[in-house]
Amino acid sequence: MTAKRLPHPRIAATALLSMSTVLASPAWAGTLQEALAKAYRSNPTLTATRAGLQATDENVQVAKADGRPSVSATGSFTESILKPTISFTAQQRSVAANATATVPIYSGGAVRNAIKGAKVRVEAGRANLRGTEATVFANVVAAYMDVIRDSAIVSLNMANVNVLEVNLQATNDRFEVGDLTRTDLAQSESRLALARSDLQTAQANLITSRENYIALVGEAPDNLEPPPALPGLPATPEDAVRVALADNPDILAAQKTRDAAAYDTKVAKAGVSPRLSGFVQGAYTNFLDTLPNSPEQLNKTASAGVQLTLPLYQGGRPGAQVRLNQALESQAIEQEIGTERGVIAQTRAAYASWQASLQTIESSQKAVDAAALSLEGVRAENSVGSRTILDILNAEQESLNARVSLVSARRNAYVAGFSLLAAMGHAEADDLGLESGALYDPVVHYDHVKGKLFDWDFGHKPQPVATRTVDTPTQNANVAPNAAD
Repeated sequence: MTAKRLPHPRIAATALLSMSTVLASPAWAGTLQEALAKAYRSNPTLTATRAGLQATDENVQVAKADGRPSVSATGSFTESILKPTISFTAQQRSVAANATATVPIYSGGAVRNAIKGAKVRVEAGRANLRGTEATVFANVVAAYMDVIRDSAIVSLNMANVNVLEVNLQATNDRFEVGDLTRTDLAQSESRLALARSDLQTAQANLITSRENYIALVGEAPDNLEPPPALPGLPATPEDAVRVALADNPDILAAQKTRDAAAYDTKVAKAGVSPRLSGFVQGAYTNFLDTLPNSPEQLNKTASAGVQLTLPLYQGGRPGAQVRLNQALESQAIEQEIGTERGVIAQTRAAYASWQASLQTIESSQKAVDAAALSLEGVRAENSVGSRTILDILNAEQESLNARVSLVSARRNAYVAGFSLLAAMGHAEADDLGLESGALYDPVVHYDHVKGKLFDWDFGHKPQPVATRTVDTPTQNANVAPNAAD
């Protein structure tokens, strides 16, 4: 992209993750695309956020219910145990039923604003879901690259141990013939012991990275392939911030939360408004032929009307509720600004980290080449007696350090680049091209429940969506022969 225009996220995503069959076929096992697809389907953080959004959807229906008619009925059976001694009309027993239908007509805007607030919170929840997707994907990318990095570091340390073992054997042979001193032998032994310790640390780090990968993806990593190049990265930090301010879901969620808080204030203000409702009532009583001296054993009544409620004084409650919601609205306004600040800082920091990692890769590559040349020269000079065993050991350590730095820089650059895309709002499921399978559409559930009016429609019993990892094998530190390449 240029400094003036970023590529459309779908175009960028297609270049990053071409996903023609990734969700349907296991043939992509071991790729970053497959890891992201698996996490999208079954990561518990993501599935839990989707369930939370579905709960938020229902708040709209709860708010709408306050503006809909309500019908209630009561029934009773009465048996007189002790009849009044001076009453000649007291019945022995009776059956009664009452029914009331109430229709809200005017509530001072409370229902209307509550519905609007609930709908805005749904929009905020959808933005939060987008942010959760980006966060989970960024964590998966980091875990994926950690496994690749730590596998390479283990491979490098294993090779270093092998080289030092050969050096120690050669040093011991030369010591036996008196060509080297015991100091040379001790230096080789010490360096080998340190190398073995570093190898054990690297192996432990690799196991940790693999277990973390399992926690995020749900399956063990298997011969992970190098990731594809990242597209759509900005030319300047200003470009990145501009896109982030427009597309970052955290900012959108904060804006919607602020709007919802404003509706809450309006709902609270409706507490001092008149309320008008219509009603219809009906009653039925049957004395079961126990009403003395009366041929009529049934009593039926029906009535209809309107009811106006004028709140005159409520102990200061409405004022307190308005002030409370105004304070919460102020809090939401400040939090929106804080979120924007955080996104700007995150975007700029990610850009700086990405650029620094790219420069580190270049410097580390030069260091690797120089260290290899230096090691070759030191070994040649040692063969003619102008270099000591310690010089060789130091040169080998420098070569190892340079290659480890290069591997780490490559990992850091990729993770920083993806984090930059996430901060810009371009690292979600739609952006990553996960389109060969059905993506989760939050609108589907919202549309599914918005027309439900039946009180006994309880939906389905909750079932787990995320996969468990208790059956995955305990990870080891075995690496492929070419892991360091």
